[in-house]
Amino acid sequence: MSSVLEIRNLRAAVGGKEILHGIDLTVASGEVHAVMGPNGAGKTTLSAVVMGRPGYEVLDGSVTLDGADVLSMAPWERAAAGLFLVLQYPIEVPGVALDGMLREALAARGQTVGDDELEALLRTEADLIGLEERLLHRALNVDLSGGEKKRNETLQLAVLRPRIAILDELDSGLDIDALRACARRIEAETQPTDERPGLGVLAITHYNRLLSVLHPDRVHILVRGSIVESGGPELADRLEAEGYAAFAEEPEPHERAQVRPGSLDELFASG
Repeated sequence: MSSVLEIRNLRAAVGGKEILHGIDLTVASGEVHAVMGPNGAGKTTLSAVVMGRPGYEVLDGSVTLDGADVLSMAPWERAAAGLFLVLQYPIEVPGVALDGMLREALAARGQTVGDDELEALLRTEADLIGLEERLLHRALNVDLSGGEKKRNETLQLAVLRPRIAILDELDSGLDIDALRACARRIEAETQPTDERPGLGVLAITHYNRLLSVLHPDRVHILVRGSIVESGGPELADRLEAEGYAAFAEEPEPHERAQVRPGSLDELFASG
């Protein structure tokens, strides 16, 4: 059955400061939506709020997955319901092996997988993305390079087969080969099969290079906590040519004195 993630008029704050100012997005099975924006635009805040990271206050709006209220769920319930977050900076979890974690995660979804079956699946996925098999039974992300961590996250996604995946700057810290391997594997998951619909993807990124492999259906430009323009894949090409300055909103009158001429970081800052 196809799935739909709906974000409606989402407003959120951190430390009493509003960061997201009414976000509207809909991501369905098999679709790739890219959210692009400069540093401080609110991209990571969006992923954190959808996944239930502590420290973020929802001021208004809703997030639903197939009609179920995501914002009322605990983070683990959101994952069990079919949401998956590829972290910008995957954390190390000493004492928790990758295979053991995946076994428990599958069980939480009502899937019982034998040891031999899981081992075969892990080896297959590791081969597809170029992750060394010796890392499959290591403590989760411990002593892994940045590229190995992102391949590890991609392997988890492929094994767990969520309904909707949020990629928080998958391309951050990856070389060209690692980016291509991870993006191609995720792109393959977006294709429907006789057994399941394609994966829906919300890809958060600064740059166009991810989207040359993971092909977007829609591109959304996020600036100062608001989506200022949406369009097809050609919008990413326009952004590549013109930069984020072409999509900058004029600051409010009370903000203008705080913006130094020529300072793009402050122009786009939203906390």
